[in-house]
Amino acid sequence: MRETKATPVNAAKAPDDENREGLPLYLSPVAAGFPSPAEDYLDRKLDLHEYLVRNHSSTFFVRAAGDSMIRAGINDGDLLIVDRSVTPGNGSVVIAAVEGELTVKYLFRKNGRVWLVPANDEYPEFDVTDQEDTLIWGVVTYAIHKLNAEALGAR
Repeated sequence: MRETKATPVNAAKAPDDENREGLPLYLSPVAAGFPSPAEDYLDRKLDLHEYLVRNHSSTFFVRAAGDSMIRAGINDGDLLIVDRSVTPGNGSVVIAAVEGELTVKYLFRKNGRVWLVPANDEYPEFDVTDQEDTLIWGVVTYAIHKLNAEALGAR
């Protein structure tokens, strides 16, 4: 098993809103059967950046590597959206710098202590209460992962 670490992704600065074009967003939810979306149901263009990023100046993207957060729905290779303006609460999924290395874990406060906790029983919890070399970089707000990655090809 491999611990889940966060790897920074080269992301260009967000384009101006007037220069960014959205994709179609349909009004009706998709059924698990065989529906055929029609133009009649088109609501508006959906800009995923607008939908996923609340605070542009404090948001960054990282790629997860490893399986220590698998039960949290974070898979190896997932793209994580991290907002540094969000105050981490008890149970937040955070990006933390531990001894200069980024990692993604749950943040818990228990009995006056601060813990970084994986979502995989194969990995230990870390008490970071008194560690000066630990910094919480931000809160993970979304994890984006492929379905059927083999059919889509690696990117």
